[in-house]
Amino acid sequence: MVSPRDADPAATSPRVLVGKMVKYYRTRAGLSQEELGARVYLSDDMIGKIESGRRTASGQFVRACEAIPELGTNGALHELFDQLRDHLKSGSYPGWFDRWLDAEERARRLRSFQLVVVPGLLQNEAYARAVLSTRVGATAEELDEAVAARMDRQQILDRNRPPELWVLLDEAVLRRPVGGPEVMRKQLEHLAGMANRPHIALQVIPVGVGAHEGMRGGAFVLADFDDGPSLGYQDAAVAGQIVEDVNEVESLAVTWDTLRLEALPRSASIALVEDVARTWARQNR
Repeated sequence: MVSPRDADPAATSPRVLVGKMVKYYRTRAGLSQEELGARVYLSDDMIGKIESGRRTASGQFVRACEAIPELGTNGALHELFDQLRDHLKSGSYPGWFDRWLDAEERARRLRSFQLVVVPGLLQNEAYARAVLSTRVGATAEELDEAVAARMDRQQILDRNRPPELWVLLDEAVLRRPVGGPEVMRKQLEHLAGMANRPHIALQVIPVGVGAHEGMRGGAFVLADFDDGPSLGYQDAAVAGQIVEDVNEVESLAVTWDTLRLEALPRSASIALVEDVARTWARQNR
């Protein structure tokens, strides 16, 4: 067992160091991974991944641990996490993306439109790996880090009070063979399962609609907050753009509403996702 005093930041990655500290306090308190997970609303599998450094501890997770009296962290875990926050993100995301990560964590509601791929918050690991592996020149270690970071972002959906997630997908997303038939089958089954959660609403714009407003401007996300104005995010070839101007955010909101008018209802959308998943399953035989 490694004590926080004995851990050497220079000898391990920030992610592993935080994980070792979590494990130290958990085992010292006599809690199992399952027991800790129940207290912070995560699975025991996720606790194991955080402790082993395969997943990054989120700020929400650290605050939840600090609130458990038996752990007796007395602010030490939060202090370490705060000191290493930038290092935990470095290498996984470019610096300009940090503000959007913070926005996702604070948001009351996220509204996403995707024209090409399943949104990152709803990707499974194999699909995310297939998408991220298209980057020319990336090493295996960089790919592993990028995939892990994308999975880490999804922890906000497992919180006790997760944000509402509203997703509009073009049907082409369901039919593009990312990673092959088996990867697509599992991804669409995962997507359908997530779409049945009460705080997630998925709608699909069928190909029969033809041209629509989203084809002109591309993918975007809107983040709505209880304590401030909404923000937008748009993908671009070199770097994503965070949209703050009130008029531009309103324009994205109008585009969102326009696209929703073209989409299937929620239940019909989930049924379509499940049907296409079965199509991928037949192709894999």
